[in-house]
Amino acid sequence: MTDSLPWFKDGLRFKCTGCGGCCTGSPGYVWVTEEEILALSDFLKISREAFIKKYTHLIAGRISLKELPRSNYDCVFLEGKRCSVYPLRPKQCRTFPWWKDNLSSQDAWKEAAARCEGIDHADAALFSLTEIQPHLE
Repeated sequence: MTDSLPWFKDGLRFKCTGCGGCCTGSPGYVWVTEEEILALSDFLKISREAFIKKYTHLIAGRISLKELPRSNYDCVFLEGKRCSVYPLRPKQCRTFPWWKDNLSSQDAWKEAAARCEGIDHADAALFSLTEIQPHLE
């Protein structure tokens, strides 16, 4: 039975340091749901339509946050090294680094750690398998 457990069965260490590394540095998409759009537009005190026009774009029928022009692929909400909408950041952001791609192998986890100083950080808490698994569903 232990053979069916993932390689991270003993848990993984992570502590968000607020470095902003997961919000910049490589092209990608931050998908947002209708609920997230409404919450973010309310937080920013603008209409849903204004939020969509200013902060998102349509990619293959899905809505993604924009990246800042002339940047290193910074998220539109990255200010300095901080997320300006952190309390209401999309689920995709809240669940980092517990993404299937990052957890597919030990090598993938090490690659993610090379981009994120909070992965295996000296002061990081140990997250158990049961804490990690719900993020993978």
